[in-house]
Amino acid sequence: MTQPVRILSTLAVAGMLREWLPGQGAEVVFNPTARLMQQIGEGLEGDIAILTEAGIEELTARGVLAAGTRRDLALSAIGMAVAPGTPRPDISTVEALRATLLATPNLVYSRAGASGIFFAELIERMGIAAEVNAKAIVIPQGFTAEVAARGEAALAIQQVSELMAVPGVEIVGKLPEGANTCAIFSAACFGQAQPGAQALLERLAAAMTPERLAAHGLDPA
Repeated sequence: MTQPVRILSTLAVAGMLREWLPGQGAEVVFNPTARLMQQIGEGLEGDIAILTEAGIEELTARGVLAAGTRRDLALSAIGMAVAPGTPRPDISTVEALRATLLATPNLVYSRAGASGIFFAELIERMGIAAEVNAKAIVIPQGFTAEVAARGEAALAIQQVSELMAVPGVEIVGKLPEGANTCAIFSAACFGQAQPGAQALLERLAAAMTPERLAAHGLDPA
């Protein structure tokens, strides 16, 4: 019996994969890139890895992923969501974002994800890290919008695509220019991938049309 192709994937494309994967003969493990990199280093095996561009490059250089199999899938920006029924705050400029972060009663971001690492650095640069972290819920990993959806935080910060993967929250939008970063998410096959992995990766890359990406808060890579 043919084993399902095993995909180790960043959370940023979770919504897209959950929509597309049924019937593709694959299974997926979701975690932030940093956590997957650690697990792969500890021996976690798969057939396809979907990580940040830097993560794919590092694992390819180490010989874990097969050279020549990389496909750039999507571009992702960081955004904000609010709990259901909460007024949407102004984040149109860096100063407006700063005022919103200071005024909110609480918020949530992720410790391990690329967006959480960036956000922690951002509030340091803004000079408001102490004030924001005093009222922040910092989850180890996972979807920050789930915390907001439960009404436990007024604001959630994460990749827009990750925020959109959680029902029951309202997307405010992308963080403003000057307070945002875009990440390229790429995929490649493991060096010991089973037959069929490359074909599945090619189908996935072809399925990531601009329209489908936009529906999940992503842009073409």
